[in-house]
Parts: sequence; C-alpha cells; structure tokens
Amino acid sequence: MAGKGKKKTRHIVPGLVVLTLVGASGYLTVELRKQETPGVTEVRNVGVLDGTGGSGGGADDSKATWSRLENPARSVLRGGDGQIVAVLTDGSRTATLTGKARTFQEPAATKSKVSTRDWVRLLPEEWKKGAEKEQWFKDWYAENKDSEEDDLFAFAFQYVAGAPDKKDEQGTIYAGDADFGPLNTTGAEGGDLRLEQSDFYDFLGVQYPFRDGAVGTPEAMRARALDCSGFIRMVLGYRARYPLMSLDSASGDGLPRTANGMARSKLGADVLPLTGVSAEDRPANIDQLQPGDLVFFKLDARTKERLDHVGMVLGYDTEGHLIFVSSREEVNGPTIGDIGGVSRLDGNGYYAKTLRSAKRL
Repeated sequence: MAGKGKKKTRHIVPGLVVLTLVGASGYLTVELRKQETPGVTEVRNVGVLDGTGGSGGGADDSKATWSRLENPARSVLRGGDGQIVAVLTDGSRTATLTGKARTFQEPAATKSKVSTRDWVRLLPEEWKKGAEKEQWFKDWYAENKDSEEDDLFAFAFQYVAGAPDKKDEQGTIYAGDADFGPLNTTGAEGGDLRLEQSDFYDFLGVQYPFRDGAVGTPEAMRARALDCSGFIRMVLGYRARYPLMSLDSASGDGLPRTANGMARSKLGADVLPLTGVSAEDRPANIDQLQPGDLVFFKLDARTKERLDHVGMVLGYDTEGHLIFVSSREEVNGPTIGDIGGVSRLDGNGYYAKTLRSAKRL
C-alpha cells in the first residue's frame, strides 16, 4: 500500500495511546479475517509452465517451435520435447522461462512452499508478434535461457524476514530483511498499525534521481522499509532496472509510485482488466495469471475508488494454491505468509476476495 505523499509533520502521543491504537488495528484485522468463507475461485490451469525436462535450454533448440496464444496475446516457445520453455506477452517486458527447479518458502509465516521451474526476467524491449526473428531477442535468449543469475523471484525473496544484508561497492545495503514501515504513533491514518509511503530509496537510505528530474530523498525513520508498491518498485525497478516514475502524476513511461497508479497505467498487458473496485468487480476467474504478473487489490474503503495493494504472482504451492508475494503491515514486510490473510489468489480468502485486476509488465 502506498499513500498520496509523505507528510512533513507528525505528532507524538503517549505510549498508552499508541498501544491502544495498535491493539485496535490488530483486533479489526483479526475480526475481518474471521469473516472469510471456504474457497470459491478455483485454479484449473495448475502449473502454467509445467515442463519436466532438464534446464530451460535442455531441449534441442534446432527443433524448437513457436506458437501464438490469445487473452492476452503472447508467443510460446516449445522445445523439441514439446515442453514450454518460454512465454512472452505482447506489450510486456517480462519473460517467463523454464529453468532449474527452485523452492521458495517462509517457515516463520506459512507452511506454503512454492516449488517452481519458472524464472521471470526483463526483456530489453517490449515483446511483439514476430520478435523471435529479431537479433536483439536471439542475443538475449542465448544469454538468458540457461542462466541462474538472480531473477525477479530471487530479488523478491531477498527482502523477506531473515534475509541477509547485501551491500554494493559503495557500501549501500540494497537487500536484506525489510520492514513495511514505521509504527503509526499518531492514529492519523485511521488506526493502521504501520505507516505507508516507504519507497525503495527509503530502504536504501540514499537519494535517487528520477528520469523526470525529481530526486527521491529518504526519511531516516523509514530506513529498511518498503510498503507494497515500494517493494514492487525495488524488485522491478531498482533491481531489475525497469524504468521508474517519481510519482503517479509524473511525466514519462515508467512504473508509477502507487498500487493504484500501476494498475491504471497503460504499461504492459492487462491480464485481468480492471472493471471497478466493488466486490462485484472481482475477476470471475484467474486462469490467465502466470508467474511474475502484478496483482492489484481493493482492501480499504477509505481509499474510495483507488486500488490500495499490489503483489507479484509467485506460482503454485505444493497444495495447488496460487500464491503471491507482497509487503504487508501485519507481517511488517515482504511475505508469502498467512498472517493477516493467506497469500492465495484462489479460494475465497481475504486477498482472493479483494483481487480486482492484474497486469503483465
């Protein structure tokens, strides 16, 4: 979740009031989650990329075949054994490749484990029909088809609870256990447990010059913190180098600052088009989703027509549920956990019910 702008003044209240506000927020969260009912939305296409061969490049490239699929329009590469080795979507820069198996888990917050052979990387250009014939793609694919260099998923899990610090050559910590944001000591946001508006440069603790000329200046109290959209901007933007906008309203073609700005932007391909923010506007099915897609939620009535949470599809857990990763206040940071609602997009849990749209950047 990301707010409209950082507030310059904050008031200090006695510790007893702080504890009361925090307790009230936690109580409301628990009571809301108790209203969850058994699953409704089913996942039928379990394992979008379900190759069972070796690495992504294990198939004979000379026998590889391309095909086209719709909704959204995309190109699919199959190896000589018939297994899918790459999915590339028109208007999107995210490419999903089949590679070495990995397992993502967060034992402190959930029993879910996602074992996947999906690797999601950024293309240097947006995909379009026929791009497989262009030299830029041939060069990129040759370099990345068997690569085990960190991808979007690896980046994302470098910020969950217990993740070790990583430093660059200048000594800046660019990865490690991240918070969601500082404790809310004012109650000004309606009793929320933690403050939003912590962007990637707050985590870094260094100024960041945007392409539009604006400069992101970190706040000391937000050090090591990433709200939901700040987390996505860290993973896709700062780490994977997808262009970033300073604000939703800034000029240019980069990734906007907030979940609402991302969802309503013209970037990428709308996998689950946004039709509205009410409960009736929940997508009828989620079969089109694939690993790496951004998913957008309507959690808070106070934000009115704005979408207020964003996460990234990780894949199917060992029980067949479609899991996403996002940064949340209840867990205080990035998670695939169950605290504050299970991280499932299928069924009828808190996040499944509040899903409104999805985009493939």
